[in-house]
Amino acid sequence: MQPRSTVMSTALRHMPSVLVFVAVFAAWQLVVSVFGVREYILPSPASVWNALVGSDVPWGKHMWITTVEIVGGFVLAAVVGVLLGTAIAWSDTAARALMPFLVFVNTLPKVAIAPLILLWFGYGIGPNMLIGAIIGFFSVVINTAAGLSQIDQDMIDLGRVFNAPKWRVFVKIRIPNAYPYILSALKITATSSVVGAILGEFIASQAGLGYVIITSQSSMNTPVAFAAVALVSVIGLTVFGIVAGLGRVLAPWAVDGGR
Repeated sequence: MQPRSTVMSTALRHMPSVLVFVAVFAAWQLVVSVFGVREYILPSPASVWNALVGSDVPWGKHMWITTVEIVGGFVLAAVVGVLLGTAIAWSDTAARALMPFLVFVNTLPKVAIAPLILLWFGYGIGPNMLIGAIIGFFSVVINTAAGLSQIDQDMIDLGRVFNAPKWRVFVKIRIPNAYPYILSALKITATSSVVGAILGEFIASQAGLGYVIITSQSSMNTPVAFAAVALVSVIGLTVFGIVAGLGRVLAPWAVDGGR
């Protein structure tokens, strides 16, 4: 009985989101059918579906490349962001040294530096990962540092009463306190890494869903472009869902108040 009740509760929790998607697609199909919108301007959902299942585009190949770029950029941003945020929270000297530079990097226009990254490191999966990581890492740094620093002073005093060394207070008190902050930042980074990967593919690539979008737009094949955009969204939504799911498993108290 318990597994069935769990499935039902999960289905009910996600039902509003499903209904919103259904309503949007139904309205989209209705608008295109009633007003006779030309396909190259706005294809119907049916046309987009036909492009997914009936075109000769190697969707599997392009999805795999884009997925690797998105996941790689996300992991790189998460690891570097958590390490930098920990260093900032651990040492005031590190904070004073790193924060101005990190703010400077974050304020750089990503559209402007992406071509430079591709020029320096070449074209391919690696540079697109790097672009995604640059776009997404700053929120991880800030949230990690905030979560590690914004501690109830009574908890810190309790550690001092028991003569706990700094590293133990960090591991036992500060890091668990930072979980909600880090989880929120990782959710943001999960979507930011999508932007970075597609931006790199837009500028220069020979494969990937961004490449499909650019080439299909140049040939006015709008249904294929919409299909590629839909797949990009599915990948991003999947990464976001995995992050949220891992958060519920590893730190349930950090998600929705522990529910």
